[in-house]
Amino acid sequence: MSSLSRRDFVALSSAATLTAKSYSQVTGANNRLKVGIIGCGGMATEGHMKPLIKVREEQNIEFAAVCDIFDPRADRAAQLTGAQKKYRDYRQLLADKDVDYVLIATPEHWHAQMSIDAAEAGKHIYCEKPMTYNVQEARKVVDTINRTKVKMQVGVQGMSDDSYETANKYVKDGTIGKVVLAQIDYSRNSKESDFMYTREDFKAEPGVNLDWNAWQGNAKKHAFDENRFRHWRRYWDYSSGIASDLFIHRVTRIIKSCGLTFPQRGVSLGGKYAWPDALGEVPDTMNMLLEYPEGMMVQLVSSMANSTPVEHMLRGHKATLIFNREGFVIRPEGPFRDEVKEITHKKSGAESTALHHKNLQDAIRNNAPLKCDCNLGYYGVAASQMGVEAYKKQRYIGWDKSKEKLVKL
Repeated sequence: MSSLSRRDFVALSSAATLTAKSYSQVTGANNRLKVGIIGCGGMATEGHMKPLIKVREEQNIEFAAVCDIFDPRADRAAQLTGAQKKYRDYRQLLADKDVDYVLIATPEHWHAQMSIDAAEAGKHIYCEKPMTYNVQEARKVVDTINRTKVKMQVGVQGMSDDSYETANKYVKDGTIGKVVLAQIDYSRNSKESDFMYTREDFKAEPGVNLDWNAWQGNAKKHAFDENRFRHWRRYWDYSSGIASDLFIHRVTRIIKSCGLTFPQRGVSLGGKYAWPDALGEVPDTMNMLLEYPEGMMVQLVSSMANSTPVEHMLRGHKATLIFNREGFVIRPEGPFRDEVKEITHKKSGAESTALHHKNLQDAIRNNAPLKCDCNLGYYGVAASQMGVEAYKKQRYIGWDKSKEKLVKL
């Protein structure tokens, strides 16, 4: 990717590791955290940099460096944040001793390698969802985080809403009885015939302002394609579309609420129903049904052609827990009205990237528990990919517990 050799990177990373591991004992510079941004596209800009700018004084953070293989994005990010350093090669940013933690907001097929390299360099990590492209990568990331002891927050920012950890208390204490089914959706609608689109004014010129080879990484190689570059969520080489972009948010909520880990089998259906001629490969409508060894199912519903929501709920034998904008309500089933009383929970926190970053910063400084650690990220990837493989192969997909891999059933 650049003139930085692997040997140089490893040497510089070793020095950076010492800095990060001893960070909690450093009180100089007013305990300031210096952030490096890897990937400076729309989500990084609107979803992360702008919210972080609003809280940087409150949180005592500083933007140390930005990195993107598309120069106009790096230039824009540096101007927006005031970062004094710009890189094309993310490994150079990781070797920068001034960086304490990194935001990884790149296409999904790069998440694993960048996270592993960041951990090896001793940098704490905020990685956008999904944590990795597949379960094999997820296992490697978890092993690396456990060994290096850096803090890693996975960007399912809904976990900074306390509704789901609170719901888990009612599940565990039996208030709603045996949970048999959870249902949840993430649907959208648009007048556009291409449903996963991105608008940007900058002109991409491979070899001039864009390193197309670096962007592709280990994915299948293609000649430069504007659509693949701009709208990568439409293509299996880089993303799983609805499953990894949207369902990952929803299934993680259910996993947290019900105390789940890996599904034991799953099935999925869908297709390009509304826009059969749209560019790309992923479906515009998709349903997944996952069965967990705890004896319950999780139903995930999505369409890009109709945004009418499905109620988000846990169906228990004694009561139903229904999530809403304020938190959740527990309503007893008829036969158990004398045993279960209606309960209303008003949430604290919110689905907020700023809150999610604050939690990571608190974990780095004070060892606070992470709202979405690498293990929870792993469980989400397993659920998402199981549905994708079932859709692609048109058959049940199971989970081999001993080998931690997806298998055909």
